[in-house]
Amino acid sequence: MTTIRAGDPSPTFAPGPSDAVSAVLARNWWAVAIRGLVGVVVGVIALVMPAATMLALVLLFAAYMLVDGVFAIIAAVRAGRQHERWGILALEGAADLVAGAIAVLWPGITVVAFVLLIAAWAIVSGALVLAAAFRLNIEYGRWWLVLSGTVSLVYGVLLIVAPLIGALVLTWWFGVYALVFGIALLVLAFRLRARHSDQLRPAAARRAI
Repeated sequence: MTTIRAGDPSPTFAPGPSDAVSAVLARNWWAVAIRGLVGVVVGVIALVMPAATMLALVLLFAAYMLVDGVFAIIAAVRAGRQHERWGILALEGAADLVAGAIAVLWPGITVVAFVLLIAAWAIVSGALVLAAAFRLNIEYGRWWLVLSGTVSLVYGVLLIVAPLIGALVLTWWFGVYALVFGIALLVLAFRLRARHSDQLRPAAARRAI
């Protein structure tokens, strides 16, 4: 962002919000690269072993619900001993335990619920990524971030429109989504790394003088 002041021989440059976000992402390009690499690995596994991937996702969801339910009930008991409100915590813990048990005993029903959960997560994640993309300078690879956010939104909408097309196809969708999302983030990471290197060169040159 350029700021021109009266009497100044030349305009001064004041960093804006997008410059701050871009600088932070450039310094942490490796974190973006790791996220992209994980996305690519998960995508390949989902495409090669779709049945095992869907079962693993359902069991992971079940394990999370069971553990979360146990800790919620423990928190409710401790709150009751301290004469605090414990009813909501106990209800939440019981609901988590029931959801975890259903996921283990009836994985088919869980798959449908899990599909809708993934859809909501993909839409929220895509919206957040798009919001971050428009705060990133174009030179830092904004459109790759836009691509990853758009892919996430489209994937979430497709899951809501057709949630019963089968666990196999859903897992393939998940694999393609994770693969494209990961590749986009890897490309973005290397763009950020290049920009970060460009920023370090002037500082290194000043230290060498």
